[in-house]
Amino acid sequence: MTTTADSESLPGTEPEETGTPAHHHGYISDKDRYLARLRRIEGQARGIQRMVEEEQYCIDILTQITALTSALRNVGFGLLDDHMRHCVRDAAIAGGEEAEAKFQEVADAIARFSR
Repeated sequence: MTTTADSESLPGTEPEETGTPAHHHGYISDKDRYLARLRRIEGQARGIQRMVEEEQYCIDILTQITALTSALRNVGFGLLDDHMRHCVRDAAIAGGEEAEAKFQEVADAIARFSR
């Protein structure tokens, strides 16, 4: 598994001719943490499936669905924050059409995410 320390060896992160590093996704430094959280979420989803199979009480299942939904939203908010702090910030620094495209992209993502 790749860590932040060896991100220089990742494809797409080699320095460009300008001497600035090429872009990488903002979540890369927290990739292991995100994967661990997603694995826990996967376990929660399996637990809910098992609850239905075992015909457990509806409210108990709904409570677990609420917890699962909250966990997914928290991962989403973290990714959105990382995207804004890295991808959008980098595009804003670059300016021009790239910045406008990233601003629109993040606005669209927020609109989808908030539904």
